[in-house]
Amino acid sequence: MSIFERYLTLWVALCIVVGVALGHVMPGFFGMVAAAEVAKVNMPVAVLIWLMIVPMLLKIDFGSLGEVRQHWRGVGVTLFINWAVKPFSMALLGSFFIGHLFAPWLPAGQISSYIAGLILLAAAPCTAMVFVWSNLCEGEPHYTLSQVALNDVIMVFLFAPLVGLLLGVASISVPWGTLLLSVLLYIVVPVIVAQLWRKALLRNGGDSFDRVMRTLQPLSLVALLATLVLLFGFQGEQIVRQPLVIAILAVPILVQVYFNAGLAYWLSRRFGVAWCVAAPAALIGASNFFELAVAAAISLFGLDSGAALATVVGVLVEVPVMLSVVRIVKATRGWYEAGSSQVPTAVEARR
Repeated sequence: MSIFERYLTLWVALCIVVGVALGHVMPGFFGMVAAAEVAKVNMPVAVLIWLMIVPMLLKIDFGSLGEVRQHWRGVGVTLFINWAVKPFSMALLGSFFIGHLFAPWLPAGQISSYIAGLILLAAAPCTAMVFVWSNLCEGEPHYTLSQVALNDVIMVFLFAPLVGLLLGVASISVPWGTLLLSVLLYIVVPVIVAQLWRKALLRNGGDSFDRVMRTLQPLSLVALLATLVLLFGFQGEQIVRQPLVIAILAVPILVQVYFNAGLAYWLSRRFGVAWCVAAPAALIGASNFFELAVAAAISLFGLDSGAALATVVGVLVEVPVMLSVVRIVKATRGWYEAGSSQVPTAVEARR
């Protein structure tokens, strides 16, 4: 591990401070960058996410995707957390923290809107950033790709009825443009580009492939930090203007992330899932598709609503919190494997 990777948490903290400061000092510039959107998907951020995930996708050999069947328990755990636990646990946490415990410190007219935003955030599993978290915790890349693709398919059918059930709304306006464009940008196109590039590199020999991967690895982390500066820069004024509200909204999000990650990790251990699958399973189970959540909140409640602000807080919390989950699952690998009955597969043996 390089010095840059070893102190990644420090760089993340510095990027948060720099992003908030620049967003407050240069709101016009960040407003212009934030406006570069197609169907609510920010194009500069999309480019940075490409730089993050393409190196991870280069590692995937499609000829080995069939081996994912060996990890069916991990797939089952993640599906259970994403669709049967996370949205409902967030509804309960939002009602407790926002509707009751912290209600006296929040604008009374926005409380139900804040809770709605939290539910929208939890109802959509993460798509793009999961590849980054899986790579950082040395997760099984074929499982990660398969799980993300499966979640995307399920999301097309379940997002609207699930949100409608939890919000008590008969008809939910799903931002289909955002959903479909995000899947295209973050899954379909990068997978095709990465596989074509991988084949071209391997034709020149393994040394060429390894050399490119060593070059791209630091670029991927730099793109992660640049994304962080942009995300916090976009909301720099909000953070300075409403620090208490943002801190309060972060509480149920933090509890929900650690609860769902911990539950997925524990269930994986209980069912004998290999650690290289359990680690990304915990991360996929805990992370959120914030682009879709923000777009849905704006579509349903408006740009200046409490729901939109709650989903934005999810954006701000996502990176630093998920990095902490990465550190936790890596630090507990010995404990996990000591209690797991899973026999290493051929894929794991090669790792």
